[in-house]
Amino acid sequence: MPSDLKYATTHEWIRPEGNGVYTVGISDHAQSLLGDMVFIDLPDVDDLVDAGDDCAVAESVKAASDVYSPLTGKVVAVNEDLESSPELVNSDPYGDGWLFQLTISDDAELNELLDAESYAELLDEEDSD
Repeated sequence: MPSDLKYATTHEWIRPEGNGVYTVGISDHAQSLLGDMVFIDLPDVDDLVDAGDDCAVAESVKAASDVYSPLTGKVVAVNEDLESSPELVNSDPYGDGWLFQLTISDDAELNELLDAESYAELLDEEDSD
């Protein structure tokens, strides 16, 4: 798991792109639990989202799962490649399988996200339950 990303307890990751833009995706752990992706329902560009709101749906051969926005902001881009190739979320969850980008409205929310080490600890706790 990339150490330069921040993670939500709901298994989304964020990566700063500069100029207040952040890329959002789901973690390798989340995609492996879901299985082979068959469809990703992404938010619309210009949608306003609040941290913790469900804003996308990842549908796999096993189940459909909500994807939550880790931050409050405005969607500025979506990964249109996922329309024809949703399996990118499985094969490259931290790269080509990104979901959407947003500009955030409250930098303080970044402090509520987990670093890679804390996220790994969360996964260990979940695995032991």
